[in-house]
Amino acid sequence: MALLRAGLIGLGMMGRHHARVLRSLGDVELVGVADPAGDPHNVAGSLPLFTNVDELVAAGIDYCMVAVPTAYHEEIGLKLAAAGVHAMIEKPLAQDGEAARRLVEAFEGAGLVGAVGHIERYNPALQQLRTRLENGDLGAVFQVVTRRQGPFPARIADVGVVKDLATHDIDLTAWVTQSSFRSVAARTAYKSGRAHEDLVAVVGQLNDGTVTSHLVNWLSPMKERVTIVTGERGAFVADTLTADLTFFANGLIPTTWAEIASFRGVSEGDVIRFAFPKPEPLRTEHEAFRDAVLGKSSDIVTMQQGLATVAVAEAVLQAAKTGRTVDLPEG
Repeated sequence: MALLRAGLIGLGMMGRHHARVLRSLGDVELVGVADPAGDPHNVAGSLPLFTNVDELVAAGIDYCMVAVPTAYHEEIGLKLAAAGVHAMIEKPLAQDGEAARRLVEAFEGAGLVGAVGHIERYNPALQQLRTRLENGDLGAVFQVVTRRQGPFPARIADVGVVKDLATHDIDLTAWVTQSSFRSVAARTAYKSGRAHEDLVAVVGQLNDGTVTSHLVNWLSPMKERVTIVTGERGAFVADTLTADLTFFANGLIPTTWAEIASFRGVSEGDVIRFAFPKPEPLRTEHEAFRDAVLGKSSDIVTMQQGLATVAVAEAVLQAAKTGRTVDLPEG
């Protein structure tokens, strides 16, 4: 018998994947789904299909996955908190910092588990990367570079590339390094005729001194999801499309040819692509949230962490608008 009754609101492209995973989780029964726009992907199947979150709550759910557009995160999240329902809300947590803070306060005040769906944290390559950085395999970390680009997804209409895509990189950078952002500078562009930015270049610095760079756009014909962490012993390259992690070591063998040594700088060493299990990130994310609701030890992206990511995203937009570096508050 399932221990938890789960609901899902939002039946778009991501909603159908959430439904698939929820149906397969142990100790969980998906008891109903909801979307005011209907069910274009036939997610409901034999389940009750509701039109709003109130009807979903009335079905008697313990927790809810919220996969609606960002503009509705606050409204739905606050209703769930008021009803005593635990929730995981797709990233970003909310459309702005004030809304995100209200969600944090509502869930914490009600003693509920609230999480944010920053799925990249659960990518096997990045989980391996964090563990190896924590173990000191790279030594001191100097720089984190991310590239996240591809064609525009027509389903995104209410936010730009900063809050939709760059929030992935903001969160994963702070998470793998275990250091928050100190400052950001940025430039944006509007090339597709939409109200929101579709390209951003960010330079940042973390509180531990690490320098970061993030290139994100919806304008590239190829899809790229790469994180490069450079440190005193070499560089890790994580490809989250393939969940591969590769280590490029600094060379230990001196280059005796002086001209080549001068040209190359740091010498080349061994290159290792690691082998490790690669479970589906979405499933790992849902398992972590389920365990948190059950009171077990679990690594979720808390709403407080989601609020911090929204704050950095807003600082990026402010930096781009003013042409100035924006400092983030400590803590």
